[in-house]
Amino acid sequence: MARFVVLTSVFGPTPAVRRFAEQAPDRVIVVGDRKTPAGWSCPGVEYLSADAQAASGWLTAGALPWNHYARKMVGYLRALERGADTIAESDDDNLPSDGWSFPPFQGTFPEVAAGPHYNVYSRFTDRRVWPRGFPLSHVREPAEVEESPRDCRVAVWQGLVDGDPDVDAIYRLTVGSPVSFNDGEPAVLAPGTVCPFNSQNTLFRREAFPLLYLPATVSVRATDIVRGLVAQPVLWAAGMRLGFVGANARQERNPHDLLRDFEDEIPLYLGAEAVSEAAAAAVSAEASVEENLRRAYRRLAERALVGTEELSLLDAWLGDVASLNGGG
Repeated sequence: MARFVVLTSVFGPTPAVRRFAEQAPDRVIVVGDRKTPAGWSCPGVEYLSADAQAASGWLTAGALPWNHYARKMVGYLRALERGADTIAESDDDNLPSDGWSFPPFQGTFPEVAAGPHYNVYSRFTDRRVWPRGFPLSHVREPAEVEESPRDCRVAVWQGLVDGDPDVDAIYRLTVGSPVSFNDGEPAVLAPGTVCPFNSQNTLFRREAFPLLYLPATVSVRATDIVRGLVAQPVLWAAGMRLGFVGANARQERNPHDLLRDFEDEIPLYLGAEAVSEAAAAAVSAEASVEENLRRAYRRLAERALVGTEELSLLDAWLGDVASLNGGG
């Protein structure tokens, strides 16, 4: 299967970018922004400069704001144009392990039911640490977990990350110590069990490509989390699942202003549960993935959880995906 890796960067080529290029030569796409250094270049990497994005002709590229993480979607479109069957994504400070890989999409895995909110990190460590976007009101609640092996059709795998994993600014400001996750079996979440997933170390199969959509009317610290909370009920309706695998990468985090991160994450602290509930209420088992995505974002816009202009951005994205899939 043709697997492409999509990253974003506003820095010069980092050790993480170079390592991805070694593991997936000529199938790594880096999406720049107006802050990315001019003349950016790295062997084995296709770089999409601001000028290249503007010249692409894709509706998404013209509609997205600059200096926003959602511009990563232009890289997804380029991977699809180049024939990607799967798209892995990460960041330029996330170093893949040797032999970086994910489980197969179809197979027998432990299916975990612990709804409505399950902190998957608790499966791989005894420390109190939680994913960015996990509802704070549930952090200290013990999970009542039911688990059984099932044949699962996984559409999205989320890999955990050692070192400085994807946690929120509250954890970083109050604890802040590095994390090394224990080894463990992959876990697939049953319908009705939600855990935030991010864009640091994630693999999508082709049937789920529409769900790569990153909302652009929310902050850069919220966009991939909102995406994941919306995606989960859409996956369930389509008979697909979200799975988590133990750490297969290590983050050496770029410099961050933690108080600025905290400010950008406030909508998650206050609204993550509302996003999950609104998306789940909007989804229909009879609708397609694309239509359910539209239904979910319409509901989020009605509840002011995203801006109303999100709907036209989503239409641009789905139109581009359909065109590249031969459907438009």
